[in-house]
Amino acid sequence: MSGPASGDGAQRGSTLETAAPAPEVPADLADALEAELPAAVELRHVLHREPRVSGDEADSRDAVAAALGSVLEPVAGTGGMLRLGGPGPAVAVRAELDALPVLEATGLAFASVADPEHPAAHVCGHDVHVAALVAVARAVAAAGPELLPAPLLAVFQPREEKAPSGAADVVASEAFRAHTPGAVLGVHVQPELLRGVVSARPGPVNASSDEIEITVHGRAGHGGYPHRTRDPVLALAQVVVSVQQVVSRRVNPLEAGVVTIGQLTAGSAPNVVPALATARGTVRALDADRDEMLAAVRDVVEHTAAAHGCTGEMHVVPNEPAVVNDERLAGAIAAALGRRRRGERPARPTGLVLDTTFRSCGADDFSHYSAGEDAPPVPSVMLFVGTADPDAVLGSAPGLHHPAFSPDDAMVGEVARALLAAVVAAGGVLAPSAEPAAPAAPAAPAQEPR
Repeated sequence: MSGPASGDGAQRGSTLETAAPAPEVPADLADALEAELPAAVELRHVLHREPRVSGDEADSRDAVAAALGSVLEPVAGTGGMLRLGGPGPAVAVRAELDALPVLEATGLAFASVADPEHPAAHVCGHDVHVAALVAVARAVAAAGPELLPAPLLAVFQPREEKAPSGAADVVASEAFRAHTPGAVLGVHVQPELLRGVVSARPGPVNASSDEIEITVHGRAGHGGYPHRTRDPVLALAQVVVSVQQVVSRRVNPLEAGVVTIGQLTAGSAPNVVPALATARGTVRALDADRDEMLAAVRDVVEHTAAAHGCTGEMHVVPNEPAVVNDERLAGAIAAALGRRRRGERPARPTGLVLDTTFRSCGADDFSHYSAGEDAPPVPSVMLFVGTADPDAVLGSAPGLHHPAFSPDDAMVGEVARALLAAVVAAGGVLAPSAEPAAPAAPAAPAQEPR
C-alpha cells in the first residue's frame, strides 16, 4: 500500500456517535492477547530481518507457521491460511507477507540482511500486520475459539505489492471460498494518522489505481532546425502539465482523484529532436469515476499531441479497484472500538481513539475481497492504525515505502488489539443472536455427608 492522505490531514478522533453497542472482547481473550505480544514482537523482528519480496514469501509463510505451531493451508501459491473455530461463515483477517525491493535505511538492530544487490525491506508495515495477526490467532487458540461469535480465518496473503495480485488469487481460490467467509478484515499502519488513533469508516477509504503509459510520436530532426521536426518532447511536456487539469476541471470538486506522472523518457542527445517521447504515471480515483478519469486523461494525451503536430496514445495497465468499506460492518466495528471525542483517551481494551474521517489515495489489493470480480463479493473493512508522533510535524518522519520507515514495536500490540476488537464485532454481525461464550463457572465444592 502506498500514497498520502487525500487532504484530510492527521486525524485525532471523531465526534460522531455510533448506532448500537457491539459485543465486548471477552476478558479471557483480551488477557490471552496481551500474553502473546512479546512473542509477536520477536516474530516481527524475524520477518523484518529476513524479508521476502512479492512471489518469494515461502520462507515468511513458514516462519508464521512455526510461530503458530500449525500447518497452514496453502493459498495463492506462497500464502497460507489457518481456521480457528467450528462450522459456519468465518471472519477472515488478511495480513500481507511480502516486503518491497528497497534498500533499508532504518538503522534498526533487526534491519534487513538482504543482499544490497537484491534489496528487500519491510518499509510498508507488513511485518507488523503479520505479527499482530499471529498474536490474535494464538490468543484465540489459547483462550478457546468458542469465545468468538464466529470462526476466525487467518489469511497470510502473498503479493500485495506486485501484480499478479495475491488478494485476487486468494478470492478466486476454492480453498478460500470453502471456508465460507462472511466478512473480511484488513489493517494497515498509517503515518498520516496520529499515534493512538484507529480509523474505521464506511465507504471508499483507498483509491482505485491504474498505471498509464503515454507515448507521443513526432518527427525527428536537428535541434537547430525545429521547424523541420514535430517535437514529441515539447508535446509530452504539455501533456504532463495538462493532465493535472483533469482533476481540477473534469472531476466533481467534492470527489477525490489524482493523476501523477512519475517517469519521463526521451532522446539520446541534447541537439537532436527525437522521434518519440514516453511517460508513465498513475491515475487514482477514490470516489471520482474511475473510467471517466481515464477517458479524460486519454483525451488530453491525444488532442494535446495533435495540437503539436504529433500523435499521442495511452495504454492502461489496470491495477486495483477502490477499497470500499461495508457500511454495516464498519458501523459495528466502530462501535466496538468506541467512538470518542477529539483527543480523548477511551477506557477501552484497544487503548485507541476512534476516527471516522480518514481516507487516502493510496491503493491496496485488499479491494479484491469485496469487489466481486471473480467471485461473489464479501463485506469487508480496512482499518488504519496511526503511527505519527503527535509532537512532531506531520510528514516530517519517513512515510510508507520510504527506506527509513519503520513503526516501533509497540505498534504490534496496538494493531493486534484493534484487530481483535474488530473480529469480535464482525462475528457479532455474522451471528447477531450469538454472544461470545462465557468461561465455564467453577464446579461447586462437594458437600460432606451429614
